Amino acid sequence: MFMKKTFFIFTLMTTLVTATFGQLSKFENDVFETSGGKLTIHFIGHASLIFEFNGKTIYVDPWSNLTDFTGFPKADVILLTHHHFDHLDAKAIELIAKESTQFVETKDVFDALKKGKVLKNGDTEKINDLKVEAVPAYNTTKGRDIYHPKGRDNGYIITFGNKRVYVAGDTEDIPEIATLKNIDIAFLPMNQPYTMTPQQVADAVKMFHPSILYPYHFGDTDVSILKPLLANETNVELRLRKLN
Repeated sequence: MFMKKTFFIFTLMTTLVTATFGQLSKFENDVFETSGGKLTIHFIGHASLIFEFNGKTIYVDPWSNLTDFTGFPKADVILLTHHHFDHLDAKAIELIAKESTQFVETKDVFDALKKGKVLKNGDTEKINDLKVEAVPAYNTTKGRDIYHPKGRDNGYIITFGNKRVYVAGDTEDIPEIATLKNIDIAFLPMNQPYTMTPQQVADAVKMFHPSILYPYHFGDTDVSILKPLLANETNVELRLRKLN
């Protein structure tokens, strides 16, 4: 009887683990070696990303329009760049959050969720043993500031071991990007008119020279346009994933 019960529990746990990883296996992922262990990035789509590092699962802007998050790994940290519906989604959060989940967010997001840690542009915090820096994200083109006004929304730099990952949020090629240093992996949005045109993405890259660039949140924008625009940026690797 004991052996049967043990076998049943083992089988159940194996099934649950398989189901969890099976959900993520539907999405592209890249793996990076860092000084603190392996970093796996799962590309869910749009602005939604999942980072797995040192046994922790970190979500950025999970949006249930992209997938049913039922059965996904529970979040240790959820980073929310701003309060727009495709970045702050209560349905997705309910499915991935657990009692100990830590939320990192803007004031507008806090006002909606009534919980979490508010970071303003320029703030740096240790969140679940990860260094998280909040950086500006806003529109500069005349008329676009109605979408993302200066000082309201965040991009984030997350440090995983010796790797610095910049998730820009909804922004244009703002001058503050030129101050970013030692960015190993960058996610830049490219869905005009709300964020950047391909030329603006290229101009932003030339400001801070990340080692790897992932255009994301690009909607119907033709991402192939970027390659010739970055032809002279020989130290920047352009990686295209299903992040429209």
